[in-house]
Amino acid sequence: MVKKFEFAGIPVIKFGPSFIKKLPEIIADYGDKVLIITGNSFRNSSACEELVSLLGKRSIKAFTETVHGEPSPDIVDEITGRYRESSLDLVVAIGGGSVLDTGKAVSALLTKNDSVMNYLEGVGTGKLHDGEKIPFVAVPTTSGTGSEATKNAVLSRVGADGFKKSLRHDNFVPDIALIDPELTVSCPPEVTAASGLDALTQLLESYSSTKASPLTDSLAIRGIEFAAQSLLPVSTGEGDNLELRSKMAYASLVSGITLANAGLGVIHGLASPVGGFFNIPHGVVCGTLLAEAIALNIKCLKEDGTEEADYYLEKYARAGQIISNSGEELNIDLSHDRDYYCEILIEKLREWVEILEIPRLGEYGISTADLDRIAEKTDNKNNPVKLDKEQIKEIIRRRL
Repeated sequence: MVKKFEFAGIPVIKFGPSFIKKLPEIIADYGDKVLIITGNSFRNSSACEELVSLLGKRSIKAFTETVHGEPSPDIVDEITGRYRESSLDLVVAIGGGSVLDTGKAVSALLTKNDSVMNYLEGVGTGKLHDGEKIPFVAVPTTSGTGSEATKNAVLSRVGADGFKKSLRHDNFVPDIALIDPELTVSCPPEVTAASGLDALTQLLESYSSTKASPLTDSLAIRGIEFAAQSLLPVSTGEGDNLELRSKMAYASLVSGITLANAGLGVIHGLASPVGGFFNIPHGVVCGTLLAEAIALNIKCLKEDGTEEADYYLEKYARAGQIISNSGEELNIDLSHDRDYYCEILIEKLREWVEILEIPRLGEYGISTADLDRIAEKTDNKNNPVKLDKEQIKEIIRRRL
């Protein structure tokens, strides 16, 4: 039987090269006052100047805000404070995952008269958001978080008492996700690599999630395939290859859809405390931990030996075959092929982390002295194995 599942709503998706040219028309459909939140790269580009000019010709008043770094509650409060009385018709975020999350949170808080801190899961006052927001359009310029397709905005405050938590509501899914792969061509190799590994992590974790469904599986499989074909080349010399950039953009979009509907695993469970305690890019955390976390999951599943464990091992094997580019059809012989492709998966992921020169955690000041407090705050989420704190510490230790 097909297992029971639910599937959350997704935005209207507009995907394709040169689709950024449709943005003025999209904005005009909502009204004549728009707040555009961007990162430094897009804000300083000719594309941004052209967009503002085109909006002016349509008599649309465009306010612009530039943000950088991981999104924080303070940034969201500052921006909403400036525009709460401006009667905005639309918020548009054009940038990487941090910019999209900032825009998503701003659109949600413009309708409220208090701080976003009150609504953050786990660290706020427990106040529930009613879902009322200013319409929101997400335009990613990196291929990574999939935030253009999710209902949560991840905000962080870095420090000894730091956190990385979500503002979440079904209504916070962007009204429109406009994905133009041409916008990612100028993305630097190191950002392309870290972002791409984040997307791949989300695909692999949602595929192996205890809440995965046949629908999320079908999406994740093609996403993994596209990421496997495109991640290395676009990060190491073929960044201007639009076909490969399109595949990576699709993989990122799908990773957002699958994580929203199947959840994630221990890697993202670790990313929350690590990103809260230390100033480290989210994609680097996920990328550096990816191979070691999956290696430990596979080891534990093999030791388990149950039918359920075999089910998840078979999934990892399928992912390993896709990543090894050895064909689309997978007829697993549980006595040989499954274990072989599980090992291939681990080997390939370790190899990619080295080729892409993903930093180790120690480069960001993380040491063995931090293992206990990180493990204490780590959530297994929907990991196929319930890892204990010692096992979680071992994952981190391997990438110090």
